[in-house]
Parts: sequence; C-alpha cells; structure tokens
Amino acid sequence: MIPKSAISELTRIVGTKNVLTQKQDLIPYSHDSTQSECMPDLAVIPRDAVQISRILQIANRECFPVIPRGAGSGMSGGALAIRGGLVLAMSALNRILLIDENNLIAKVEPGVITGHLQAEAEKRSLFYPPDPASLDVSTIGGNVAECAGGPRAFKYGVTRDYVLELGIVLPTGEILTTGVETAKGVVGYDLTRLIVGSEGTLAIITEITLRLIPKPPMTRTILAIFRDMYDAVQSVSRIIQAKIIPATIEFMDSLSVDCLRDQLELNLPRAKVTLLLIEVDGDRLHIENDTRKIEALCRKEGAIEFRKAKDKREAEVLWRARRNLSPSLPKLGPHKINMDVVVPRSALAHFVTRLGEIGRRHKVPIPSFGHAGDGNIHVNIIYNRDDEDEAGRAEHALKEILQQVLDLRGTISGEHGVGVSKKPYIGMEIPPAGLELMGRIKKAFDPNGILNPGKIFDLT
Repeated sequence: MIPKSAISELTRIVGTKNVLTQKQDLIPYSHDSTQSECMPDLAVIPRDAVQISRILQIANRECFPVIPRGAGSGMSGGALAIRGGLVLAMSALNRILLIDENNLIAKVEPGVITGHLQAEAEKRSLFYPPDPASLDVSTIGGNVAECAGGPRAFKYGVTRDYVLELGIVLPTGEILTTGVETAKGVVGYDLTRLIVGSEGTLAIITEITLRLIPKPPMTRTILAIFRDMYDAVQSVSRIIQAKIIPATIEFMDSLSVDCLRDQLELNLPRAKVTLLLIEVDGDRLHIENDTRKIEALCRKEGAIEFRKAKDKREAEVLWRARRNLSPSLPKLGPHKINMDVVVPRSALAHFVTRLGEIGRRHKVPIPSFGHAGDGNIHVNIIYNRDDEDEAGRAEHALKEILQQVLDLRGTISGEHGVGVSKKPYIGMEIPPAGLELMGRIKKAFDPNGILNPGKIFDLT
C-alpha cells in the first residue's frame, strides 16, 4: 500500500485532479489488450519531467511500484499494475514540440499518438515509417518502450531505427538526456538503444527525438488471393529472392480471413483462401515495374486473383480490415493466447504449415497473420480458459510452437515485448548468464526495484 502521507505529497506535486484514487477512476488504468486486469492503488497524471522526478523520489523512498502507461494498447501486459502501486499516466505529455524540415527530425513528448505524428510529418512531405496496428491510439512513448514495428518494418525498420535522443527520468529521480540529435554519435555507451524496448523497466521517457525521412511520392496497395497457404508464403520468398522490397507484405491465413469477411467489402471466393496484402511505394515507374514483377511471381506460385486498389479509399478498406483483425478473433472463441514470433523468412512456409498441424493435434484453432516480409507472424491460440481441458491443450500447443520457433533459429517476440505474458518463456531463448546480466543492468538503473516490477524477468 502507498502511505497516505505519500499520497498527500503527490497531490501537492501534480494537483488534486491529477491524483486518482477511486475505483471507478482507476478502472481505465487496470487493463490493456491482454484481457487481463490488475487494479493499481492510484494513478497520477504528471505534466513534465520535474514532476516525474519528484514522484519517483517519493516512490524510491517509500518503495512502492511505479508503472508507466501510454495508451494501454500493449499486447504483453507491460502496463499492468501486477503488484499494485502507482500508474504514471503519460497522457498530459502529448505535444509535438518540433518538426525540423532542415535536419529531418521531430521532437515529441511520449503521449503523442503515433498516427498524429505521421499525419503532421506528411503535411511537410516527410515520413515517420513505424506503423503498429494500433497507430490511431498507441503513443510514441509506448512504441519506444516496446520497440514497436508494424507492416512497414520489412522495408523501413522498427522504432529503434528512428530514435536519436531521449529525455528520461531514472527511477532514483535523476533527469538525463541520452543520445544526440545528429546522425552520428559514439560518445560513451549507447544508453538510448538500451532504453528503447526496455518496457518501462529502466527509466521514464519524457521526450523523444525521432529521425524522419522524405515521404515516398506514391504508394500502391495490392491484394493477392491464394487457395493454398503454402503457395502464399512461398510467394513472399520468391518476391524477396527477386530483390524486390515492397513497403509491406502482410499475410492472413484462411481462419483470419473468415473473421474479416464482413469487413473486407470485397467479393472474395467462398472457399477457404489465404491473402497477401502488399504495398509498394516510390515513383510511378518504380511502382509499375515492381507491381508487374510481383504479379508474375504470385501467379506463378498459384495466386488465383491479383487485385490493385483502385483508389485511396479502397486501399484504406483493406488496411482497416487488417488493423481490425486481432479484435475480430473472438468470433472463433472467447479467449486467445497471442504471440508475435519471428522466424527466418526462408523457414516461414515450413513454420505456418506446422502451425496448422499443431492446431489440429491439440484441437484448438490457431489463426495466424502478420508481417511476412520480415518473418514476424502473430500466432493466436483460441480457447476457452474456463474449460480446464481446453486450456491445457492450448498451453501445450503454445510450448510446442515456441520450441518450433527456436528450433528454426527465430525469436519468441518480434515487437510486442515480453511483459508478463511471455515472461514464463524467456528462459527458453535467453540463457541464465544473459538473464543474470540483464538483472545487473536493471539493478544499476533501479536499485530498489520500483519501476514496472515483475515485467520481463524477476530480480533474484
């Protein structure tokens, strides 16, 4: 519990209206996209780094947990108050501070919505590529904490590839800037890269300097339809072997497509089909050339249809359906285990075939979709957690899938982080010496273990 005296101090720092203690006010801060709920003791809404520093000094003195929170759209439980404590809601730090067209950078506060930054950059013919499915609600701070990716990561990279500099507050209250605004900088250890993807366990991010690039002049969205899932995934390999790098190559298996049929607004074949959603960008000549090559390769691998979006509206229909895919999965069952695994692209066809075999053997549906261009597949095991037998089969399927990923030299998390949901399995990938080293780093940043405790791994 947080002492009443500490709550009084917090109130003096941020004001009465920015300290939430009533259950009805805390409910929005008690859950994320994992379908789990953990009620915090209170939530505090700071306005700047100085207030955050003072809050952390109190928490460090009283040894209560502090859980940084963006929009709560995370898929691994990173923003859950699993040990109670104080949720630090970053919603008031929501300004775009600068978009510098000369140096191709943006400075933002962590509460800025990802899609809002993208829109402001594009008004200036600039481009911020990372595009998680939750971009219309997720925040830049949360994206940095999880090292978010998205469909465009295949061509353009993930969040860490665009973070130049961070303003942070350490768990002990020190205010610090890491990194540089310039394209190069090798003075000291790269603390910026260490903070990116640390899931709110090492520091509170208060300001972010991001690299921007020129906006591609044109994009074209393509839908390739296959009867056979293996043929669809083989097409991805053929496209890359031909040295064609689309902006995105998204894969949706037949179970996923069935969940979306009423949203696609397209006349899809009634039979089971697998889809590739592909986007190419660049100048007109480049797009036309790549589109012709991609169509030839897909048809050679068995595509039964190849459609080009006629206009921006039709392209947006396709992407909206893709972004809504995860929320549509409850049509298959009440609960899901969500894993965003990555395997080498050369192993992707083998892996998605194995998913079907594992699902049939354990008698649980396993729809899969995701970023086929970089081998990042979102695997969803659908089950009823109230059915003990079914829940057991789902758990066995999960462990078999994760082992298959590692056997193929892949990783158990590509962009959702570890948080709570993947914490039991981190030892399958990271050996004891690696976990022990990470624990020493955590201890150096956070000697009293107050910042987002219980995430990724436990300190021993």
